[in-house]
This record gives sequence, structure tokens and C-alpha cells, in this order.
Amino acid sequence: MTEVRLENVSVRFGESKATQITALENLDLVIPEQQFAVIVGPSGCGKSSCLDLVAGLNRATEGKTLFGDTLIEKPGPERGMVPQNYSLFPWLTVQKNVEFGLALNNTSKAEREERAANYVEAVGLTKFRDSYPSQLSGGMKQRVAIARALAVDPEVLLMDEPFGALDSQTRSVMQELLLKIWQKERKTVLFITHDIDEALFLGDVVYVMSARPGRIIDTIPVNIKRPRDYTVTTSAGFVKLKRRIMSSLHDEVDKALAIS
Repeated sequence: MTEVRLENVSVRFGESKATQITALENLDLVIPEQQFAVIVGPSGCGKSSCLDLVAGLNRATEGKTLFGDTLIEKPGPERGMVPQNYSLFPWLTVQKNVEFGLALNNTSKAEREERAANYVEAVGLTKFRDSYPSQLSGGMKQRVAIARALAVDPEVLLMDEPFGALDSQTRSVMQELLLKIWQKERKTVLFITHDIDEALFLGDVVYVMSARPGRIIDTIPVNIKRPRDYTVTTSAGFVKLKRRIMSSLHDEVDKALAIS
């Protein structure tokens, strides 16, 4: 079993102690293989810093970030990322955007075309495979970003508030689409969000972070039966878990506002 582990991790930014900011402090986190893990927390608490460590985009000031027994020091093909801002290439079609990572991996033309086409179909964009990003809605662009990340077959999918810029109706559709794909692919997922409903709807477990410097203050297993649809958001179990997260976050949000 290949798990992701953050062991006693601290992240500090700034050259001098006078101006230094501690984003994370003594944080421990274990994400087992195939788990859909979600992190919530107040603004500026270090959620994205956690994701950047696992992605290999940043290194801990203290502690270790591990994939299995391997120290994460840089990005790698076993970890795919879906950012909030899509990051699509405007000069490439939907199909070619999804093929991009495969081309970097020297996948043969025939194989990358087939794999990309399969994921374009999985996210419901076959009719738009020859369209350019400027011709797509926000939700469609994010579907392309998800298809591109999955096409290279990563073991871990890292998602940094990927639906944050979408309207509520589109966001709901995207959440259900993501769960449908995850049920089939069973990737390990680390998902960052501000939205408590989204965290509970998607996750196997929700980790609640403190105000900066960030650390895990609550771990909440989401014991809601899968597969899920929008009706679970009004169930008694869902509401009970939401109340627990809101209680954990209340004082931390006040602290975060005081810091800012």
C-alpha cells in the first residue's frame, strides 16, 4: 500500500526571523492509498502549502513529506494536479490539452490520442474535443483539467479548490462527476476546499486545520454510504457532521481574521 505522509512538517517563509511567516507547524498527516481526503480550514491556514508539499512544488523547512518510503522533493508523474485556475493552453484544443502530459511522457501518438479521447468522453466533452478553451464555460474548462490530470494515470490526484470559481449549480454537477470518475478510478485524492458541504459530499475523511500556523485539529471520518448524490446533503448524518466541522472551525476563523 502506497500512502502519502507528512511527518512533523513545518513550513516557514521569509529570510529573517523578524519578517518570517510560519505557514505550517508540526503537522502530521497520513493519507492511505485510494482514500479521498479533504482538508478544510480558515483562509491563510496553510491548506495549499500542504498540497504544494505533496506536489513537490515546495519543500518543508522541517519534517518530511513522503510517498510510500520515497521523500518528495520535486514534482513527479505519480502525482497529478488540478489547480483552481484551469491552467489550460489556449492555443491547444480540448483533445490536445488532455494529450499534453502524455506527450511529455513520450507516449506514442496512437496511445495518447486513444487515452485522451477516453478521458474526454469520461468528462462528457466528446462533442467539444476540437474546441479551444476560449470557447468553453468555466465548468467545461475544469472538466478538461481533470481529464488531463487523469490521462497520465497518476497514483495521487491533488486538487486545490478546483470548483471554487464555479457557480453553485455547476459546482454541484462537477462534484457528482468527480465522484463518478473516482468510484471507477479509485485514485488517492487530496482535495482542498473552503466549502464544508463540498468536503463532506466528496470525502472519506475531512481534516480540519487551525488558523496559521496550520496544524490538524480534527479528523472526521465521513461515514456516509457511497455512491452519493445531492440528496445526502439534507440527511441527518450529513447535518451532524457539518455541525461538528463548523464547531471546530468557529474559533479558528476568528483567529485567522485577527491575524490578517
